[in-house]
Amino acid sequence: MNTSSFHEPLSQYLKNLGLARGPIELSQLTGGQSNPTYKISVGNVHYVLRKKPGGVLLPSAHAVDREYRVMKALASTDVPVPQMLAYCEDESIIGTAFFIMEYLDGRVFTDQSLPGLTASERQQIYEQMNHTISAIHGLDYVSLGLETFGKPGNYFARQITRWSRQVREANIAIPNSLIKLMDWLPEHIPSEDEASLIHGDFRMDNLIFHKTDLSIIGVLDWELSTIGNPLADFAYQCMAWRIAPTLWRGIQGLDLATLGIPSEAQYISQYEKQIGRPIVQHWRFLMAYNLFRISAILHGISKRALDGNANASDATENGKKAGALADLGWACTQD
Repeated sequence: MNTSSFHEPLSQYLKNLGLARGPIELSQLTGGQSNPTYKISVGNVHYVLRKKPGGVLLPSAHAVDREYRVMKALASTDVPVPQMLAYCEDESIIGTAFFIMEYLDGRVFTDQSLPGLTASERQQIYEQMNHTISAIHGLDYVSLGLETFGKPGNYFARQITRWSRQVREANIAIPNSLIKLMDWLPEHIPSEDEASLIHGDFRMDNLIFHKTDLSIIGVLDWELSTIGNPLADFAYQCMAWRIAPTLWRGIQGLDLATLGIPSEAQYISQYEKQIGRPIVQHWRFLMAYNLFRISAILHGISKRALDGNANASDATENGKKAGALADLGWACTQD
């Protein structure tokens, strides 16, 4: 997007806040594809701007206000987030609502096999991730003022119903394994129900690590966060152990022991120790559910591409991935 259209009003807005005295420079950051994200530089001082995309949007989509709210609430906790500096609903400044936050200068890893690092460093990164997601789930969201952030209870039933409806409404061929999952999942929802703050998209490339000691200094991209079932959130990250790198940014089939990366069972065990209770008895359902959800999302993207509302060249590829991920999900039900 051409930033020249909002460069001057944004510069004045930042000056009014006392965040900029001199000229600003804007550059778009990679990642955060759903909500466009920019680095603002004022000399040697840097900020991050995150905004809604332009155009007509679904009412609940691209909720930058929710991202700002949750990260501002987390400032008083042990969960590392950037400092929130300002939220602006005035669309006359840059065309959409936006917020300004601290710029964190660290490292982002996109390949979960972590090439170029030592086995010890890889082990440390996975331990850090495990500690951080369990810390999120251990928060008292009511005391943080987030009691209205989502609907506690019946999380799995609501999600399965929602995604199954979207799959059927797409009116394109549904992979056989996806049909099976839509039938199997509602009958196998764990009877125990719980609610916590969940990130919704907790994965390695949504984390910023310290440049030298590899501690996590920021958890980003809270757009999908809500009050939901923490086990769904944790198992979402753990899909990587079931997905081959050739299919979709996973680590299945790699020599994890040599790499210094914990096995799936070891990673689950670490989480269980962090939260103080077992979860493995529900693992078959949890993995099947998350692979179903990703398959349903890709099924929808495939439909939009075929309709000309997305990158059409990806339609066939996304359709194949939807089927392959549903196959993995169905295989989990047979474990």
